[in-house]
Amino acid sequence: MAAGVDRIVVVGGGIAGVSTVGALRAGGFTGDLTLVDAGEFPYDRPPLSKDYLAGAKDLKQIALQPAEWYDDNTIRLRTLTRAAALRAGEGGVELADGTVLPADRVVLATGGHAARPPIPGADSPRVHVLRSSVDADRLREALVPGARVLVVGAGLIGAEVASTAVDLGCEVVLVDPVAVPIAAAVGHDVAAWLHGLHTGRGITTITAGVESFTDTGAGIDAVIGGEAEPRTFDAVILGVGMVPETTLAESAGLVVDRGIVVDPGQVTSNPAVLAVGDPTRIRVGDVLRPRAEHWDAAQYDGRRAAATMLGAPAPESSAPWFWTDRHHRHVEGVGRMADADTTVVRGELGAGSFSAFGLRNGTVVGAVAVDDSNAVRAARRMIDRSLVVDPQRLADTATDLRKLLRG
Repeated sequence: MAAGVDRIVVVGGGIAGVSTVGALRAGGFTGDLTLVDAGEFPYDRPPLSKDYLAGAKDLKQIALQPAEWYDDNTIRLRTLTRAAALRAGEGGVELADGTVLPADRVVLATGGHAARPPIPGADSPRVHVLRSSVDADRLREALVPGARVLVVGAGLIGAEVASTAVDLGCEVVLVDPVAVPIAAAVGHDVAAWLHGLHTGRGITTITAGVESFTDTGAGIDAVIGGEAEPRTFDAVILGVGMVPETTLAESAGLVVDRGIVVDPGQVTSNPAVLAVGDPTRIRVGDVLRPRAEHWDAAQYDGRRAAATMLGAPAPESSAPWFWTDRHHRHVEGVGRMADADTTVVRGELGAGSFSAFGLRNGTVVGAVAVDDSNAVRAARRMIDRSLVVDPQRLADTATDLRKLLRG
């Protein structure tokens, strides 16, 4: 345990914040531990565009931990409130109601908010974003059968919302200026197949941007690039990315550069303050890495921050991993397909379960799998070990991936 650390306050109840407090208790921290969250209780974000938006699960069913978990681990949960300021010099966090929580260490797990591009008319009440359960509740009211829906952005969130909207009986148009979205994450061929799933479900896909929105008596008109006449919709969803929440960090004088800058131990420019999750950028030497906006990365950040505060070894790192669901297909990716010079497809692209492995000089550097979690688990171990594999054996579905792991 780091000397003099008896009180820790974690600001933000997403997966990064909950992982931090969980890892602290699991690692032996016995001091005062408080988790501050603006919501009713900490809940998982990925289901917001899927099961929760569809009404298949309620908020309690997507809670990150059951209510008794916080009591069992002696974690003080302060909900329905926000941190208004850091009192780093005095050692504390000031809440919106003026309450000051004393702290020897503060962890910022502040997440971010949905990006709203400067499109004229985007402030219309018919234009939605999706970052919180409140956003999802409001959007669900608009996704009624027959509703005309425009989804702007065909990345992970946009594709998931479009899929859910079709399941709910909406007429969906999906617009993105990129012809093959998320190709860098999953490779061009898999990305093209995934994007094609939308058309198969009756979604109109358009490669363009949106120039403006105008409210009318019939709905909201959207002027789409390259089209002479506007299209009318009942609702618009913007799925164009996230803006990191850095207000607390900036007001406390921490170094911020398109995210809260931290060292490899998640420590900010103030040694009493750490930061984890979506809003952070890790500086290694002179290199400032991009933000890693995925669930798995946020969970790992929390464990690493806990290790720093406990004076324990950092948890073993692993290749970055993410998942998404669209049109009843489960997709997982690991590593960096963009780094590959060769792609090996295992199975038949688009037929049942299949996977694609990215190799660079024969070494596995990335993989993506559709309805095949076992392939991704094996690929992650290959990447972590910098394993060189035989492409022919890798492509052969009769080859047991566990044998390739053994060399």
